[in-house]
Amino acid sequence: MESLLEGVILMDPTGVILGANAAALKMHGISKAEELGATADDYAQRFCLRYRDHRRLTAREYPLIRLLAGESFPDLIVEVAPLGTNEPRWVHQVRDVAMDDDGGEPDALALVIHDVSERFDAENRFEAMFQANPAPALIIRVADQRYVRANQGFLDLSGYSRGQLIGKRLFDVDILADVERREFVKEQVAAGKVVPQLEAELPLADGQSKLVILAAQPIEVANDPCLLFTFADLEPRRSAERALETSERHFAAVFDMAPIAMVVTTGSEHRIINVNDAFRRMTGYAGQDAVGRVADDLQLWNDAAQRAGLEEQIDQRGGFRGHDVRILGKDGTEIDCIVSAEQISVHSDDCVLWLYQDITERRRSELELVEAIEAVMKDASWLSSSIMDKLATLRNPRGKQAAAKPLVDISPREREVLELICADMDDAGIAAKLGLSRNTVRNHVARLYAKIGVNRRSAAVVWARERGVGLRTPTPET
Repeated sequence: MESLLEGVILMDPTGVILGANAAALKMHGISKAEELGATADDYAQRFCLRYRDHRRLTAREYPLIRLLAGESFPDLIVEVAPLGTNEPRWVHQVRDVAMDDDGGEPDALALVIHDVSERFDAENRFEAMFQANPAPALIIRVADQRYVRANQGFLDLSGYSRGQLIGKRLFDVDILADVERREFVKEQVAAGKVVPQLEAELPLADGQSKLVILAAQPIEVANDPCLLFTFADLEPRRSAERALETSERHFAAVFDMAPIAMVVTTGSEHRIINVNDAFRRMTGYAGQDAVGRVADDLQLWNDAAQRAGLEEQIDQRGGFRGHDVRILGKDGTEIDCIVSAEQISVHSDDCVLWLYQDITERRRSELELVEAIEAVMKDASWLSSSIMDKLATLRNPRGKQAAAKPLVDISPREREVLELICADMDDAGIAAKLGLSRNTVRNHVARLYAKIGVNRRSAAVVWARERGVGLRTPTPET
């Protein structure tokens, strides 16, 4: 007994403990055999034994008592602690041995104890980490392909309870029913080998399924070869992809049906990748004429420098709004537009959406209105300065974007006269304002008309407004 690494408690058929070796004493945290108790009943009064599920054994279930009753219990696992201690201190794997010389009644009984505390401590740590891991995981025993562990992450993912999984065979809840390379995976599972990451439709408890990535790694649990399956939920990604596809379909429908001309270009080279029907009608360029080309290839813009400046704004600010431009149709027709652009994403690629609002007819109507007004007006003295400002704006619709036109060489006095003309003053009023005679004022006006190339006051006012002469902030009474 002393030479054995396993613990041995020797007892006679009457229940008296005859002795124990040093290994058995150490496994109970004592130094003398007497501390075990004189009998099996005394032992039950000194030590608390529990099953692995932490359920306490009754005195009748103690291994020494069962040994006296003639029961056999190969490899029984119990947790052992001194009586009065809540937490177990050792885990014993025990078996019974009956010794007799003549084949009759046993001469002595022995309880053989193997301390498996370290192994179960490691298993407890593994179990705690396995259950605490938020990543869904499942363990299958290779020998019979039964589920032996499922953590909370997998239960939340699948909707199953532990009772619906643990102890069931793989074909009862077939997580491999719809997996890529199914036959290969089944062979790997049967052999207990690594299963690489693969996409699968995981069956759920409610009869539906989820898209996941699964993988398996060989491990040992309680000395049994097992496979640890881990899962990554791809359902949010699939939902996002479906939403993106729906959004892009909606965008494509709105894009093609929009009444405003639209173009989509790549984000870097500004190469055209799509044009809508309104753009085709406005410019005459069909899809095959434009797709894959840049604006310079089509000679689309009347002012290439202006287009380059707007493209720079897109690169720096992500877009722009409401710029007056002039583009050229396929037949060379000039088209006045208000253009806006914004960076967007199409099929996860960086692109730019261009909107061209055709204002050619509106611009033509405005110019015709100006010409009509100029034709009937011989004198602008009765027109308010605000009306003259609007006329100047109509004549020069790109006023803020275009550089101011230079003044001709007029004298300071002629400039004063021009400013007073812009202020709606007639010759008499100008003469009184400047302290001049009416004839002198008429001479100044005549020389001014000759220099600026006009022959009536309305044209002089428009000419001055285009060059920033005579502008003033309107008063509330204006």
